Amino acid sequence: MIRKPCVAGSFYPLNSQPLKKSVAGFLDQGAAKEKARAIIAPHAGYVYSGHVAGAVYSSIVMPDTVVLIGPNHTGCGPDVSIMTQGTWEVPLASANVNADLASLITEETDLLSEDFSAHALEHSLEVQLPFILTLNKSATIVPITVMRARPKDCRTIGEAIASAIKRFKSDVLIVASSDMNHYESDRTTRSKDALAIERVTSLDPEGLIKVTTMEGISMCGVLPAAITLSAAIALGATNARLVRYATSGDVSGDYSQVVGYAGFIIS
Repeated sequence: MIRKPCVAGSFYPLNSQPLKKSVAGFLDQGAAKEKARAIIAPHAGYVYSGHVAGAVYSSIVMPDTVVLIGPNHTGCGPDVSIMTQGTWEVPLASANVNADLASLITEETDLLSEDFSAHALEHSLEVQLPFILTLNKSATIVPITVMRARPKDCRTIGEAIASAIKRFKSDVLIVASSDMNHYESDRTTRSKDALAIERVTSLDPEGLIKVTTMEGISMCGVLPAAITLSAAIALGATNARLVRYATSGDVSGDYSQVVGYAGFIIS
């Protein structure tokens, strides 16, 4: 099964060479790199959030296997959907689904459903692939999208992913795809996002879900981020740091309605 790109030409360049140039422009070749258990990176159009994603990807070692977890914006498919086989294409390369790790994850929990429709038109994972494949052209992926999940389910799924990674016995990076607060003023967005950022850097997945709910923070990937934090903690993570934060207003100059972007490394 081949998953074709759905936002090439809108979120990022349509053709291979311009896309390579775009990604290279966001990556800092001189940045110190660390081995991360997980990252959180934004998924907006590259013109707005590519510099934030690039700052994160510049700072990590990219292993051969990546678990990609993002929100389901389309409403298609089950609450939590996984692909266990197939290939994802983007203009500059393609990534095979790692069937072995995907199968291990589905063995660990029945909260994930095998489904293609949830992934076919969802952009949140796709926009991560050009960065991942630029850093490691042989990388394989396990794509997971999340539409609905209770906090306790996020923890269960995260711990299931961690258990599967331990059984897999090779280096795996978990990537949560999320933007931050949406369509409020720059001042309000920065204030709200600071509360969510504090919970991420405190390695507090339950607190992250709670604060976004209580404070009305429209962080679209809060559930993927909570799952990722839970998995990273189960794998022994002891630190989460903010690499870069920005809003769309920094690019557009319109600060009346912005979207926030934050990039984290969890190790």
